[in-house]
Amino acid sequence: MTIRTGWTRGLIRAVALLVCAAGVATSRAGSAGYHRIKTIKLGGDEGWDYIAFDPAARRLYVSRATHVVVLDAADGTVVGDIPDTPGVHGVALAPELNRGFTSNGHAATVTIFDTKTLAVIGHTSTGEGPDAIVYDPASHRVLTMNGRGHTSTAMDAASGHVVGTIDLGGKPEFAVSDGEGHVYVNLEDKSEAVTLDTATLKLSHRWPMAPCEAPSGLAIDRAHRRLFAGCHNNMMVVLDADSGKIIATLPIGAGVDANGFDPGTQFALSSNGGDGTLTVVHEESPEQFTVVENIQTQKGARTMALDEKTHDIYLVTANFGPLPASTPEQPHPRPPIVPGSVVVLVYGR
Repeated sequence: MTIRTGWTRGLIRAVALLVCAAGVATSRAGSAGYHRIKTIKLGGDEGWDYIAFDPAARRLYVSRATHVVVLDAADGTVVGDIPDTPGVHGVALAPELNRGFTSNGHAATVTIFDTKTLAVIGHTSTGEGPDAIVYDPASHRVLTMNGRGHTSTAMDAASGHVVGTIDLGGKPEFAVSDGEGHVYVNLEDKSEAVTLDTATLKLSHRWPMAPCEAPSGLAIDRAHRRLFAGCHNNMMVVLDADSGKIIATLPIGAGVDANGFDPGTQFALSSNGGDGTLTVVHEESPEQFTVVENIQTQKGARTMALDEKTHDIYLVTANFGPLPASTPEQPHPRPPIVPGSVVVLVYGR
């Protein structure tokens, strides 16, 4: 892990400003070179949420409502299953500890498992409605973003013990770590980003994200200190991870839920389930960003994982039945999943 001092960051920023023009965001037609290279059938009629890629073991974790399916990324075969994860949303991995963690929204718990054997080690209680989950290697802590509780629960990754709870002041949606002791969180209902200090477990910054509305996905370029937030008004906002300054805004597809950044290609990615597109943005420089392409995927393909070695992108979706009528109990119903139609779509270059 590289610890970057404030002086070094300033030097890097100064050099970047010398070699590039003032920040602009442009949109031009082109091709990122991505195309669908594989479709992996998962089956079942359970829903899904976040997916996570393990680069060391070459495995893909797919949350499936009450359990997590683990796939071999090379051939798409199921190599294991993590059971009893009610309302599971996300998976975080601590590679140096050979441990994984799932956020179980319905149970308000985290399931801890061994990443080599996939055996469950234990469970830890969290705040209400844990959704996104992230591992911070600088503090060796796992943090859940508790959507209904508007808090974050921090636990020691080695022991599984809760070490603190942070009041976020809004509904968290997604979070990323910079690897240096800071975790960044989107607050969906406030259209804000907050920064958590993982050593002190306190908020260090709160930044408005306007014109972004209802931020969902979040990704980070750690080298250039840039955050990429997907917003539900069909926009990607690029923020400076140190100052919170909005560097650029770019058009994306509808219904974004996940964002990614590939340091090897300098592509920022947005998976948009509403219209079934994958928006690819190229980071020309830390101050200039270009929409390269909107790739047609499949409607519902809203969550994403990235293999930084091969640059492959994984998306999950399904076929859907007719949308049910809204009721007082279900004012915003979702269309039913056609049984057996859930798939992982793999895009490569």
